[in-house]
Parts: sequence; C-alpha cells; structure tokens
Amino acid sequence: MKLKHFEHIDAYRYLLIFENDEHKVDLIDLIGNHVSLDQLNTAHIDAEWGCLEFNGGIVDIEPKTLYQIAMAEASKVAA
Repeated sequence: MKLKHFEHIDAYRYLLIFENDEHKVDLIDLIGNHVSLDQLNTAHIDAEWGCLEFNGGIVDIEPKTLYQIAMAEASKVAA
C-alpha cells in the first residue's frame, strides 16, 4: 500500500494517508529511540521508495510497515 501523504498531529502521532484510506498512528514504539521530538519536523516521503523518512533518510519506514501498524492500531480501536 503506497503512502500518499502524512500530517503530523502531535508528539509521535501522525495521520497517514494511503492510496485507499487514512489512519491515525502513534509511531513512538517504532521511531522513539531513533528520532527525538525536535527531529520530527524532518519527516518527508521519499519520492522514489515511498518511505516515510526522518533526519535526511537516516531513519526510514517503508509503506508496508506503516500500513501494518495502521491496521494493527485500527483493530485495537475496533475491539
């Protein structure tokens, strides 16, 4: 699933917009040890790979992983 856009909500929470839907996710468990709060403004989508990157690409998350996190969080909310 391709990541099309994202919006920073607060702290490590993001709204991720994929090709087919959107999800609010908390990425602290995934990037909290690698990206500080003051580095969250470095987030961007890599045009070639579609990864969400931080710190000039030093930290990146592939769209497949982001989508799996989004689906896992959605299932917690639904339960």
